[in-house]
Amino acid sequence: MRRTRIALFALLVLCAASFGPAAASANPGRAAFALSSAAFADGGMIPKVHDCASSGDGDPGKKNESPPLAWSGAPEQAKSYAIVLHDLDNGIIHWVVYDIPANIAGLPQNIDHVYQPTVPAGSRQAYYRGSANFFGYQGPCTTNHTYEWAVHALNKESLTELGSASSTQAAEAAIDAATIATASLRGSS
Repeated sequence: MRRTRIALFALLVLCAASFGPAAASANPGRAAFALSSAAFADGGMIPKVHDCASSGDGDPGKKNESPPLAWSGAPEQAKSYAIVLHDLDNGIIHWVVYDIPANIAGLPQNIDHVYQPTVPAGSRQAYYRGSANFFGYQGPCTTNHTYEWAVHALNKESLTELGSASSTQAAEAAIDAATIATASLRGSS
């Protein structure tokens, strides 16, 4: 009985090790897909300049500017990228930008609030319907919430099924269907 338990335990440890970080990397010589921002550390406080300006409190420091983002270690098969921003505490999608060309590895601060921003060229944004209504980034409006930016490496150059009338939910569904890898960054408001 004791030998059976030891054998089962050893088998369990062996199986668990096969699902660990080393096994998750298909290419051990390649860096893991990662997303970062020069504005805040993963898990850190999101600076006020990235908060929504429509919260009604009149704080001039809140400018609703998207943070600068950078990613590395993306799969070579990526044909484009998309970014989705979620409020993890209430499930609201605050931003969707997609059709980011595969040769781009980051976004500058304050992407235009238009359907087709000038940077990155060729990208498009979903129309945000919530506390404000416009294309592009809608920063954190609620304090003490956790927000997650996720960059998706996609298997398509363009999400042609989406257009200027597509909701953030429709855009997220199209992105999820084309995703081959994801990296994320979290911040608190």
